[in-house]
Amino acid sequence: MSQAAFSFLTAGRIEFGRGVSEQAAGIALGFGTRVLVVRGRSVPWVNDLRGALWGLGANVEELFSAGEPTLEALQTGLDVGRTLQADVILAIGGGAVIDLGKAIAALLPGSGAVMDHLEGVGGAQPLTCAPLPMIAISTTSGTGAEVTKNAVITVPEAGRKVSLRDPRMVPDVALIDPALTDHTPRAQTLASGLDALTQVIEPYVSHRANPLTDALCRAAIPKGAQALARLAAAEDPQARDDMAFVSLAGGLALANAGLGAVHGLAGVLGGRLGAPHGLICGRLLGPVMAANAASLRAAGGASERFQEVAGWVGQGFDQDPNGIFERLPDLLDDWQVQRLSHWLTPEIDLMQIAEEAAGASSMKANPCVLPASDLVGIMQQAM
Repeated sequence: MSQAAFSFLTAGRIEFGRGVSEQAAGIALGFGTRVLVVRGRSVPWVNDLRGALWGLGANVEELFSAGEPTLEALQTGLDVGRTLQADVILAIGGGAVIDLGKAIAALLPGSGAVMDHLEGVGGAQPLTCAPLPMIAISTTSGTGAEVTKNAVITVPEAGRKVSLRDPRMVPDVALIDPALTDHTPRAQTLASGLDALTQVIEPYVSHRANPLTDALCRAAIPKGAQALARLAAAEDPQARDDMAFVSLAGGLALANAGLGAVHGLAGVLGGRLGAPHGLICGRLLGPVMAANAASLRAAGGASERFQEVAGWVGQGFDQDPNGIFERLPDLLDDWQVQRLSHWLTPEIDLMQIAEEAAGASSMKANPCVLPASDLVGIMQQAM
């Protein structure tokens, strides 16, 4: 049987390894001298980078990002970028910071309103112009945003997190330096790590999986489970390196094979609750995988990939693979990862969330269609 056709989209250039962040100033100036730096406040190294850019003659403007990007933050970034007449966007931080940088780079050259291009709550129109050059430097191991083609934007008025999406939004250069993640606080490490693990599992069981995404996920799932368990116990430089790779692999895989019901639900829940995205994903992962496997078995579909994932996760977590998805909530309790009941109050309508999530773009790659009643049950197990 001939191999089915597939495509693979990724960043124009990927640099991975300890110390690669030192290349950032030189790479940025290869695109121009007016540099908009989008950053958080938690990585002091960015101050050194700013000084290096100034020393090389760059005109640098900084935009500080706090929390996940909102419409207001995006509009502020566009105003700053237009005033600077930026040549290149340099985003340094976690997924939220990188998403804000990607969205600014995407929309600066155009003239339309932001809402014209947002999925779900806006026009979902394609970009009218090619984005500005964009460099992404990740400082967390979670989202893989440095190699994806979308930016997640919070729209508070709609209570939703939605995507700005275009294949041209994949960064021109992605720098992944695991040293920038060393000594990240444990709670943040586990939340981002659970997101990274989810993002190599969902593309593997997606009906859009292809041989390249399969290769990435097969390498990353066992590595991610083992590294996450080690980081739950103690700081571990090798585990930091491994999680940085897993995060990168997840970004590459999801950009080409999609995600699934975990992220379909997480997008709606995150907009409602304000809980950390990775924590939501971690809490949903076990119940979603169990529900998907049961649905496929009931329909006579193939569930071998779920057995493979169970084996890899069970071995990584030093657990019996049998029933690992059902036991995952209890394991996260042992790791002191908060349940969603910390944010989900009785007045929140789970059926309404399930119905909204059913239409999310991530749901389209799920290996089966889960009815809204199953999605409600999944959320209840995460509480």
